[in-house]
Amino acid sequence: MLDIKFIRENPEIVKENIKKKFQDQKLPLVDEVIALDAELRATIQQAQDLRTARNALSKKVGMLMGQAKKDPSKLAEAETVKEEVRKDAELLAQLEEKEGELNEKIRKILLTIPQIIDPSVPIGPDDEHNVEVQRFGEATVPSFPIPYHTEIMESFDGIDMEAAGRVSGSGFYYLLGDIARLHEAVLAYGRDFMIDKGFTYCIPPFMIHGNVVEGVMSQTDMDSMMYKIEGEDLYLIGTSEHSMIGRYIDQIIDADTLPHTLTSYSPCFRKEKGAHGIEERGVYRIHQFEKQEMIVVCKPEDSAAWYEKLWQYSVELFRSLDIPVRQLECCSGDLADLKVKSCDIEAWSPRQQKFFEVCSCSNLGDAQARRLKIRYKDENGKMQLCHTLNNTCVAPPRMLIAFLENNLHEDGTVSIPKVLQPYMGGKELLIPKAKK
Repeated sequence: MLDIKFIRENPEIVKENIKKKFQDQKLPLVDEVIALDAELRATIQQAQDLRTARNALSKKVGMLMGQAKKDPSKLAEAETVKEEVRKDAELLAQLEEKEGELNEKIRKILLTIPQIIDPSVPIGPDDEHNVEVQRFGEATVPSFPIPYHTEIMESFDGIDMEAAGRVSGSGFYYLLGDIARLHEAVLAYGRDFMIDKGFTYCIPPFMIHGNVVEGVMSQTDMDSMMYKIEGEDLYLIGTSEHSMIGRYIDQIIDADTLPHTLTSYSPCFRKEKGAHGIEERGVYRIHQFEKQEMIVVCKPEDSAAWYEKLWQYSVELFRSLDIPVRQLECCSGDLADLKVKSCDIEAWSPRQQKFFEVCSCSNLGDAQARRLKIRYKDENGKMQLCHTLNNTCVAPPRMLIAFLENNLHEDGTVSIPKVLQPYMGGKELLIPKAKK
């Protein structure tokens, strides 16, 4: 969400940014919001002038009423002035109503105009134009065929999607036995990994109010992702980032405590509308999953450095689990409207012989902070907006796919990397049920 003053003073920069994001249909909104802003400022000035005049007339009424005690002829004049005050009050009420309507129109437009992207963001219309930056680990293709991930899980009696379909419908699953334990082990390891990086562990609310949803994400994403609780101003979170950033709504943070670095666990709920390819069956794209997230609330001058740290934490974590990954810079057309810069960390899939997304790291600049009024006072006592960032630590459904494929042996067993063994009761190897 951009500052209306910035749009007013830099309309061509805002329009050029819209073009870079391939959202030309939004170009007229810039002139429209500037015109509405001018009308709003004129209305505010008119209302202020009217209040000043009304106050003066009110004083005159008092003076005339005092004079009327000695000179009854002043009473008629007082009544005339009273009528002027009444008419001014009616007009002021109309102006205040108009002011509210204009503010709401401006707010709705500002929610749709995209954030100014970082100059380093590659320009392109969609994710096909995202740019690979670097790879970490050797992406190898084994000499034996890798089964689909649900088949690997089934070999351990570790998943039941048929029963989940009967209970909840498509897009849900039961995890069982060693696979369920592996799921929790990955989450616990991700939690401790981030705690060791100095992050504070947090379990947030899993439902949030609509104004928080509007503060942390775009309207398009909100409609396509969020589940609303019927009859309540509550939404199930799609990621813990939503409630973690919402924690700071309307807060003035002590500057000496910044940055705030938190890692949060939550279940996540997503509609996942639309058609998806065959590789997105199983537990790849589902309505309910669990995730360990990382968020940072910091001063503007520190956000670029934190962005680099966050995605590098993802690389380090995945490499510690023997999973090759690559960093993919998101192009302008693939950035959500609130994002200044974003990259994906993609894990190697030996079965597909390609990379797929497992983490998304984003710098949102002051977009969320402006919407939610998350501020701090600088060394001069001036109020400033914080910057917010987020990144996936681990989301076990996709993490499990990458983990199982990259640690699978030809005999169907799965190696447990050393860092994960303490969370698996010391197990070094998962053995399929058929081999026990």
